[in-house]
Amino acid sequence: MTSDIAKMVERRNRLLGSAYRLFYQDPVHIVRGDGVWLFDSDGQQYLDMYNNVPHVGHCHPRVVEAITRQVALLNTHTRYLHENVLDYAERLTGKFPDPLDIAMFSCTGSEANELALRIARTCTGGTGLIVTDSAYHGNTKAIYEISTEDIPPDEVPEFVVTVPNPDAYRGEHRGEDAGEQYAEHLNEAIATLQQRGIKPAAFIVDTILSSGGVVATPPGYLKRAAEIIRAAGGLFVADEVQPGFGRTGRNFWGYEIDDLVPDIVTMGKPMGNGHPLAATVTRRDLIDEFSRHAHYFNTFGGNPVSCAAGLAVLDVIEREDLQENALEVGLYLNDGLAELASRHESIGDIRGDGMFKAVEMVIDRDTREPAVSLASTIVNRLRERRILAGSTGVDDNILKLRPPMVFSKENADLFLQCFDEVLARISR
Repeated sequence: MTSDIAKMVERRNRLLGSAYRLFYQDPVHIVRGDGVWLFDSDGQQYLDMYNNVPHVGHCHPRVVEAITRQVALLNTHTRYLHENVLDYAERLTGKFPDPLDIAMFSCTGSEANELALRIARTCTGGTGLIVTDSAYHGNTKAIYEISTEDIPPDEVPEFVVTVPNPDAYRGEHRGEDAGEQYAEHLNEAIATLQQRGIKPAAFIVDTILSSGGVVATPPGYLKRAAEIIRAAGGLFVADEVQPGFGRTGRNFWGYEIDDLVPDIVTMGKPMGNGHPLAATVTRRDLIDEFSRHAHYFNTFGGNPVSCAAGLAVLDVIEREDLQENALEVGLYLNDGLAELASRHESIGDIRGDGMFKAVEMVIDRDTREPAVSLASTIVNRLRERRILAGSTGVDDNILKLRPPMVFSKENADLFLQCFDEVLARISR
């Protein structure tokens, strides 16, 4: 760590406190971005394999121009009429099946999820919430209470019950019926709530379970889970903050892996390519019932500038065929990772779709014993080679890869080469 970086870290700790966390043992001072690249204060470029927020690439010219043009004209709240707000709502809801035709805007995925819970509780009359183990859905008070990755077990409210991550690699169910077997755990969760005298309101799930280890839900899981929660009088909420907007390649939304229509869908992060924009999309009948009891207003959510950014992001995804790129390059990256796995025994599992990958590091492939802290070591070694990645999982043994959607095969080759070198060096 250079003296300049050390001084900046000291200043950051003094001004921001210890709750804020930095990436990497040797932190990076980033000053500029362009596509899949980030540049530090010394002008060195880093391949961004981590940041899913700049969905169509850092500082995409079309998004920058849309924001700049609109902010020079007007930025205000949604209690005035404005074409951008209506145009974006129309474009966004057009990405969903017909029953999901209402969009309510906010600034963050946390807000979008909190609004979803308000709607679910108002419309069902229940308060009980079911989430997966190690879930993360945001950081407001209400959402922190269901973010089991962060909240200590003894602070989880009695109206929150967890179900196991549907992990077909490490979990208890691994066969062809794993999806339905995992979904059946919702019946147990519902029974627990009922024993506590609590009526279920919703099951909310990240449709690719990012914080649970980038677990792609097994076939049939989401559909069966929706059937179970609805039979108990609750709603199915699909959290698409991480997998949405074509990131998985095969589908525009993560929930489309199964044949179902959620009751509520939430999204954020990539919508505005880094400009604060989030949404809660749901059915008209639910909003009509909700509005009989409450109103919704968000000063900044869905403002004309944010919606201009959102429109530009959709334009870029479509015009540059970024969902197709995610599928093609994602498969290419899978092949490259599989080749590395043939030579490096520490790679236990490769999973995920499109531009959302996990590489699970293990001590032994037969026992699948997690290689505790190995992924973190790899992340820091990659950083030394100016590749920015992240790690996740209960044991922090899973490499998490979420590059911008403009990530190319050439970028994949660079990552694979550096990853190979890092693994070879660690194994010596």
